[in-house]
Parts: sequence; structure tokens; C-alpha cells
Amino acid sequence: MLIHIKKLPQLLNNSKMKTLKTIDGDFIFKYKSLKGADLRSLDLSFADLRYADLRGANLRGANLRGANLEGADLESTDLKGADLENAAIKSADLRYADLSGADLENADLRYADLSGADLNDANLNGANLRDANLNGANLKDANLCDANLYGAYLISANLRDANLNGANLKDANLISVLW
Repeated sequence: MLIHIKKLPQLLNNSKMKTLKTIDGDFIFKYKSLKGADLRSLDLSFADLRYADLRGANLRGANLRGANLEGADLESTDLKGADLENAAIKSADLRYADLSGADLENADLRYADLSGADLNDANLNGANLRDANLNGANLKDANLCDANLYGAYLISANLRDANLNGANLKDANLISVLW
């Protein structure tokens, strides 16, 4: 069961966040530190998390549909099974993040660093991964149908059993890819 964002202040008593601002009921966490926070199963849909520090946070099963995570630091974050459909994740740091089973349909991941990330069984249908760094990423069984991987770096990535139907791989770096 998802916990609504309005309960978040109670859950973050020990975080470095001092204030929450609302606009029409939406919470803004822009430039805030939520490093190591336990945000499992929270409803963070359409939240403004631009440039937030979420390193090592637990967002397993969270609803981040339509959230703005542009430039956010999500290194080693647990996003297993999270809903990131239509999320703006442009230029975010997702190195070594666990995105296995996550829904990233139509997500904007342009210029994102996903090196070493686990995207096993993730849904990236229609996702924009233009110029993204996926070096060493695990994309086994991932759905990349109609994904834009133009200019993406996939050096030593695992694409075994990934669905690439309709994917744009023009100018992608596919050196040592595991097919």
C-alpha cells in the first residue's frame, strides 16, 4: 500500500530537511538532501526532486510517476519496482542504482549516468536514453521497445534477452555488449 506524500514530514524527522513548501498540495524537494532516507512505497507522483541528494535512499516500490528528478543524485539508490513512468530524469546520477523491475515507460533519461545500474526486467518502453551512460549496466530481460538510445554508451552492458524492437541505436557505443 502506498503512503501519501502528506505523511512524509512524520517519516523524515531525522533527515536534514528543515522545511517543506507546497504549491497546490505538491511538495517541492528541489536541492534538498534525502540521503539514505527510507521512502519505500511513498506516493511521490509529480514531486519536484530536481537536484535532490537521494544517494543510498530506499525508494523501493515508490510512485514517482511524472516526478521531476532532473540532475538528482540517485547513486546506489534502491528503486526496485518503482513507478517512474513519464518521469523527467534528465542528467541524473543513477550509478549503481537498483532499477530492477521498475517502470520507466516514456521516462526522459537523456544524459543520465546509469553506469553499473541494475535494470533487469525494467520497462523502458518509449524511454529517451539519448546520450545516456549505460556502461556496465544490467539490462537483461529489459523492455526497450521504441526506446531512443541514440548516442548512448553501452560498453560491456548486458542486453541478454532484452526487447529492442523499434529501438533507435544510431551512433550508440556497443563495444563488448553481452547479447
